[in-house]
Amino acid sequence: MKLVILFGPQAVGKMTVGQSLAEMTDLKLFHNHMSIDFVGQFFDYGSPSGKRLVHLIRREIFEEVLKSDLEGLIFTYVWGFDLQDDWDYIKWLKELFESRGGNVYFVELETVYEERLKRNKTENRLFYKPSKRDTAKSEQDLIATYKNHRLNSYPGEITEKHYIKINNTDLGPDTVAQMIKDHFSI
Repeated sequence: MKLVILFGPQAVGKMTVGQSLAEMTDLKLFHNHMSIDFVGQFFDYGSPSGKRLVHLIRREIFEEVLKSDLEGLIFTYVWGFDLQDDWDYIKWLKELFESRGGNVYFVELETVYEERLKRNKTENRLFYKPSKRDTAKSEQDLIATYKNHRLNSYPGEITEKHYIKINNTDLGPDTVAQMIKDHFSI
């Protein structure tokens, strides 16, 4: 069982790279908005109920994947490096998969801020993430998060054995997915 955690700031290209990687491998894509947008139909993601339900859905998906005969999963995540809860979540997720014999691969994407503002409005993003269709609100959130949180790691901060950091500012999703596939021999 393989778990690829694709992480980085909003609109860095996690889902799009994940889609390409899923097409190149036998891994299934579970992008973070699959749970966020589902729950968002009932509760705001920032509310206690919204957060609890998103976490519950994700946990149940992870558990079922681990019980299945699937090759593995690609999961996308916005990791706030200044937020202990995010560190704890990643640690929990890694331990969950490794405790069942799985391998966890960490893929960090980074892209210049101006490119992320452009990508925030792409057709693919808006199609698969209904909560991003209010592009003014989505852009405000992207800007606020950029100003208030650190969403990429410092050099040497991530010490995982299976880790790669890719600046995909000028790279297409298929190129990045191929880099990931080759690097980890997935």
